[in-house]
Amino acid sequence: MKKRAKKAIPLIATTVLATTAFATQAFTTNGNSQTVAANQLTQEEVKQSNGTWLAGDHHVHSEWSVGWDNSTNPPTPIQGGDAIYPIVKNAEKATEYGLEWVMTTDHGGPNHSKVNLEQAYPELLKSREAYPELIQFYGMEFDTPAADHSTLMIPKVDNESQILYDIESQFNKREPYPNDGSRDTESTMIEALNYMLTELDEDEQPIHIAHHPSRSAKGDGEWGQDTPEEFRNWNDIAPNISIGMEGAPGHQAAALTPDGELDDGARGSYGNYPTMGGYDQMAAKVGGLWDSMLGEGRHWWITATSDSHVNWRDGGSDFWPGEYSKTYVKADKDYDDIMESLRGGNVYVTTGDLISELDVKVQAGGKSPIFAQSKGSSATLGETLTIPGKSKDVTVTIRIKDANAANANGDTPEVKRVDLIMGEVTGKVEDRSTATNPTTKVVKRFTEEDWTKNGEYIEISYTLENVDKDSYIRLRGTNTDQLEPETDPRGEDPWTDLWFYSNPVFIKTAK
Repeated sequence: MKKRAKKAIPLIATTVLATTAFATQAFTTNGNSQTVAANQLTQEEVKQSNGTWLAGDHHVHSEWSVGWDNSTNPPTPIQGGDAIYPIVKNAEKATEYGLEWVMTTDHGGPNHSKVNLEQAYPELLKSREAYPELIQFYGMEFDTPAADHSTLMIPKVDNESQILYDIESQFNKREPYPNDGSRDTESTMIEALNYMLTELDEDEQPIHIAHHPSRSAKGDGEWGQDTPEEFRNWNDIAPNISIGMEGAPGHQAAALTPDGELDDGARGSYGNYPTMGGYDQMAAKVGGLWDSMLGEGRHWWITATSDSHVNWRDGGSDFWPGEYSKTYVKADKDYDDIMESLRGGNVYVTTGDLISELDVKVQAGGKSPIFAQSKGSSATLGETLTIPGKSKDVTVTIRIKDANAANANGDTPEVKRVDLIMGEVTGKVEDRSTATNPTTKVVKRFTEEDWTKNGEYIEISYTLENVDKDSYIRLRGTNTDQLEPETDPRGEDPWTDLWFYSNPVFIKTAK
């Protein structure tokens, strides 16, 4: 197969001006609202005005996450032995709970590549026919060599089933039978990423996202199967393939019994070190592992998923896809565009339908709004703002939809606080096990006294003064009174402890 030239993928991509678009936008500077005519829009701004926030879930199991009859040689797959629902049932529930895109990610195992190819994939095709309005990606929960599980999201191309078969059969660590463990090495994972990068055409290359990264951690920063070194290695080799991790893992209904009461289950099934507000410690801690990655300028994004196997009403520990956690991407409702937005980090996550839209604009400031628009530039989630001069003010404009609508629990949660978090981008770390960024802090906490309510929308404007270092900003918000997300006690009601997180916007200063 002839290979097409691959696009160069910079660690920090800058916005490009499109001179043919015209708009009128409102800016707020130092508390004064003024309207200015803009004769330039970034290409991303054009997309932002056309795209839609699409809720999805890239980690959902079907009955083809099989059990195994080990009395046979080789073991025989047992349909529904691990997860129990048909793919089309997951599609039905994803639609019911407001998702626009979803992905089946079944577990591997001995010779499971054939199960995916010959049994699961035909069922996916039937589900696509039954629910044509729902984007349904093909992929799997990869048994990551030398690490925990991860998403492999395959682009929707004619040979999508063969692409997954080739990757799973060659590199999935549980695929061989008998299994001598020889695939369970870091070198196998590096080989797998190199294969995806060099042997697949650009439009065939999957997305890879680490699942429940700290579920096997023994304590605070005592990493288990997933380590900072591995994340950095993966992202270095294939930055457009290995793009991030679950910030909010699945299994959030672990404390719910079928009658809706609470038992002593651990959110996320994190039986060692707990989640924090339903989020993995790698993402939830300000100045922690995620901020360490962002402080290198890495495009390393977070997502939120259900990891649905068995719904809590049926005795499991899971919510249906979209029932509790949602990953929102700003995109056209199209397979390629959703994947492009995921790769680009134009993504935010939320639990419990706390919010349903989050638009962020980071704008270079000046002496006046007219200066800011004509001489500055702007960026949104996943992008980089390049500001002119050695030091400039930067205005962050936030618009959040806090819908007056009931979530799946019948609650109407309200955002009590929004935090603006900022850290410095200082370059690659020497110690690749580094999991802290001491420059990262909450620079402003907003409450209802600090924002304007416009119908169901919260609108916030804030100016960062004299930004003179390469940096990034990100947002989070909550319906709680916790200043920082606290470790989740066993038996906690997940509906009472809701958070949203944005992916970052980078800020690059002139040198």
